[in-house]
Amino acid sequence: MFRLLSLLAGLAAVTDLGTGSATDESLLRCTVATRLARTIGCDEATVREVLYTSLLQHLGCTAYSHELSQALGDDVAATRLAQRVDESDPRDLLRVWVPGLAAATGRSWLGALATTARHVRSIDAEAPVATCEVAREASRRLGLAAPVQECLAATTAMWDGSGYPPLSGDELPLPTRVMHVASVAVLFLLSTGPRPALTEVRRRTGTALDPAVAGAFLTHADDLLDGIADVDPFDVVLDAEPDPVRRVDLSEREAVARTFGDLVDLKAPCLQGHSTTVAGLGAEAAARLGLGADVRTVRIAGHLHDIGRVAAPSRHWSKASPLTATERDQTRLHPYHSERVLARVPELADVALLAGQHHERNDGSGYHRGLTGDRISVPSRVLAAADAYCTLLEDRPGRGRSSTREAAHHLRDSVRAGRLDGEVVEAVLEAAGHRAHVRPGHPDGLTDRQVEVLRLVADGLSNQQIADTLVIARRTAEHHVQDVYVKIGASTRAATALYAMEHGLLTRR
Repeated sequence: MFRLLSLLAGLAAVTDLGTGSATDESLLRCTVATRLARTIGCDEATVREVLYTSLLQHLGCTAYSHELSQALGDDVAATRLAQRVDESDPRDLLRVWVPGLAAATGRSWLGALATTARHVRSIDAEAPVATCEVAREASRRLGLAAPVQECLAATTAMWDGSGYPPLSGDELPLPTRVMHVASVAVLFLLSTGPRPALTEVRRRTGTALDPAVAGAFLTHADDLLDGIADVDPFDVVLDAEPDPVRRVDLSEREAVARTFGDLVDLKAPCLQGHSTTVAGLGAEAAARLGLGADVRTVRIAGHLHDIGRVAAPSRHWSKASPLTATERDQTRLHPYHSERVLARVPELADVALLAGQHHERNDGSGYHRGLTGDRISVPSRVLAAADAYCTLLEDRPGRGRSSTREAAHHLRDSVRAGRLDGEVVEAVLEAAGHRAHVRPGHPDGLTDRQVEVLRLVADGLSNQQIADTLVIARRTAEHHVQDVYVKIGASTRAATALYAMEHGLLTRR
C-alpha cells in the first residue's frame, strides 16, 4: 500500500512546471494554507480539503495550454503572468502583463499589447471554464473526496464574483478561499519577498480574496510564514495531513499515473492518448521479454515518461516548421524534467530512471545524458522502443502519420544502425501485432542477446563484467554464458572468439 498524498505531493511538481512556478511552490502553498486553515479554526475534515485543494490548485493547468500558446505564443509564461496580475487593477495590465509577455515571446511592447487586445475576450471566456472542468474530472479520477472536487472546480472563482464559475462571497467553498490567500502570499513571497507578499494580499482583499481569511493571514503572517524558507516542504505537507491518512494499492497507483499522463497529453492535440498507448505497448513487450516485476514499472513509466513536457511551451510540440536551437534544447530537456519530478516520489524511484532514459539510444546519440547501451537498462530500452513506435503512428506537425508497416521498418532500421536493441524492438513489434521478423539468423540458434553475450565473452569480460555491461544480474549473465557455450560447443574465451570470427559475429549489424 502507498500513501496517496506522497504520490500527489511529488507529482504536484508537474503543475509547478506547467505554470512556470518556483520549485516546490505547490508544496509551500499547501503548507501555508493548512497552517492558515488551522489558525482560523477549521476542523480536521476541512483542513484535509484545504490541503488537497491548495496542493492541486493548478491541476487543470494544461486544459487550455494549446489554445493559449496559439494565441499568445507561450502558455507557460502567460499562465505565470496571469497569476501575478490583479485583475481588479487595470494598471497591472501595463505594469506586469504586457512587458512580461513581450519579454517571454520576443514581441515588442506594442506587439504584446495588440496581441492581448485581439485575444483577451476569448481567453477570458474559455480558459477558466476549461481549467475548472479538467480539474474537476482529474480530481474525480484521482479518487479525491467530492468536496475537494467542488473546490478545485471553483479554482478560478473570485470573492467579488468576477471569476468563473459565477460564485461570490460565501458561495465559494471555504477551502478555495483559503487556497486563494495562500496562493497569492506564496507566489509573491518566493518571487519578491515577505513584504511584497503582504502588500499583494492586502491589495487584493475584498476583490479576489475573502476579507476575513485575508485579514487572518495578515494578522498572523509572522507565524504562518515562520521558517517557510528552511523546511523540507514535501515532509511538512505529509505531516500536515490529518489522520487517518489515505492509502492506495498498486492498481490505484497506476490510476494516478494514468491521470497525470493524460493531463500532460493535453499540452497539444497531437499528443493526446500518447502516454496511455506507450504504457500498454511497453508493458506487453516487457511481458514478452519475461521481465517479471518490471512489467508494472514499464507500464507506470509509460504513463509518466512525458510529464516533463509541461515545462516547455505548447507551441513547441505543435510547431510544423523546424524548431530553433533554443526550442530544441527546451524540448530535449523534457526527460530530465520527468526524471526530476518522479525522483522526488519514493514510490516512483524505479519509474524515474526509465522516464529519464526514454530518449537515450544504444549508440549514444540520444538525450538527455547521451548514454550508451551498456548504461541503459533493459526496461528503459523497452520504453524507448515503445515510445518511438507510438510516436511514428501519430500525426505529428511537420510530418504525416506512418503506417504500421513503415513504423516497423523504421524501428528495424534503428536496430541496424545500432540505436535500438534488436530483441527489444522485436518484442515491441510483436506486442503491436506484427509478425515475428524473419532475421538472417545466427548460427546454431543463437539469439540476439546470446550473440551480444558471445561478443563480450570473446572480448575477455568476466561474468560480473558482462552483467554490469548489460545491466542484468550476475546469475542471469552466468546463465547466458552457459547457454552460449552449450550451443557453440565451447568452454573458453579463445574458442568462443574463434567461433565468433568464423561466423562473422564480431561485426555488428
